[in-house]
Amino acid sequence: MCGIANMCVSCLRSRVDISEAIPKQVSVHFCRQCERYLQPPGTWLQCALESRELLALCLKKLKASMAKVRLIDAGFLWTEPHSKRIMMKLSIQKEVMNGAILQKVFMVEFVIQPQMCEDCHRVEAKDFWKVVVQVRQKTVHKKTFYYLEQLILKHKLLQSTVRIKEIHEGIDFYYASKQHAQKMVDFLCCLFRSKASQRLISHDVHSNTYNYKSTFSAELVPLCKDNVVCLSPRLAQSLGNMGQVCVCIRVTSSIHLIDPNTLQSAEVDGNTFWRHPFSSLCSPRQLEEFIVMDLHIIRDQRLGPSAGLKSSKHTLAEVWVQKTSEMDSSHQYHCRTFLGHLLNIGDLVLGFDFANANINDEFLNKMNPHHVPDVVRQQYTEFLEDLEEDEMLRKNVNIFRDASKVPVESETDDDGAPRISLTEMMEDLSLSDTTGGAGAEMMTD
Repeated sequence: MCGIANMCVSCLRSRVDISEAIPKQVSVHFCRQCERYLQPPGTWLQCALESRELLALCLKKLKASMAKVRLIDAGFLWTEPHSKRIMMKLSIQKEVMNGAILQKVFMVEFVIQPQMCEDCHRVEAKDFWKVVVQVRQKTVHKKTFYYLEQLILKHKLLQSTVRIKEIHEGIDFYYASKQHAQKMVDFLCCLFRSKASQRLISHDVHSNTYNYKSTFSAELVPLCKDNVVCLSPRLAQSLGNMGQVCVCIRVTSSIHLIDPNTLQSAEVDGNTFWRHPFSSLCSPRQLEEFIVMDLHIIRDQRLGPSAGLKSSKHTLAEVWVQKTSEMDSSHQYHCRTFLGHLLNIGDLVLGFDFANANINDEFLNKMNPHHVPDVVRQQYTEFLEDLEEDEMLRKNVNIFRDASKVPVESETDDDGAPRISLTEMMEDLSLSDTTGGAGAEMMTD
């Protein structure tokens, strides 16, 4: 037998355990809601299984007990993902008697303990928030608001939302931090004007810290597709001397307008709109049904030298229409339309009767009556129809395939109306995946 002072390596290994101070089983706290791990004292980290981040987090749990040994290697051993166990293989070295260096390989088991983080506690409480973003649109029809909702879903801006509340004329988005709310405000900046305010909740005089609740108020332009508007003379001139009475054909990151008398088109961004605001002249409830009595395509329309762009997707036409409610009379209305490529004699259309309407608009009242047309041709179901007809709108919206429907390969109906092709639909998700669920639970009355 070797003497104590002159032990061989085998005897040293049998009598000296260099890993005895290191615990072989350690607890790691994990939040099931947000799938983050706790790094003491109060930091929660997103770590994938067998990642470098998780390895560093686990080693920090052993740091105090490994102060007198040298870490040579560390790595994960495979375990079942649902076993609530993380197995780690460690190699350490330590100098013992007479300068001898021992090395040992052993395993440490990390037991995953469930613990809800503070952020998820606040979400579950549904009454804790630090910042609210109030999104409003003051208009009768909410086509543009529906489109905005689809953009928010597509860009996944609801992931950090604590609560969503639908109210009159808009939606409130609640957040636990100002940084998350600022992302939403920055996303809405194209067509919104916003202002910020804050209210002091508490003040700690000892640490000189303040607790505020902040509010961002964002107002969307009060316009939707198919709205008839009257521009100010100054704005109409800056857009290439287009007519003051225009039709809004699309609202995306800018307002797309067309002059029904000349086909001249223009885009108005959010900053320009709020400097020279204009509103819809009529509401959808004022639409009346007309029948097309006669139609004449205008092919030689010329714009002035300072005019802007002319739409190539529309056809200018002169139309004579008659109200279906006045078919017993011979009274007809004359107007120009940009929908000459769609209309035929005998078609039923919806239009605004400018000749008999009582409209209180600052710019329209100052216009020459001869420049005001008699009729201008044009809720959620209408928004869906717009998506089906407008390819540019669909680019920013997630469209899912309904497996219960019979697939149709044609991109048009038998009557030539546009349809959404199968190539545009997302096949990896179904309609059942996109309705209800967590998003629906967040909506409150």
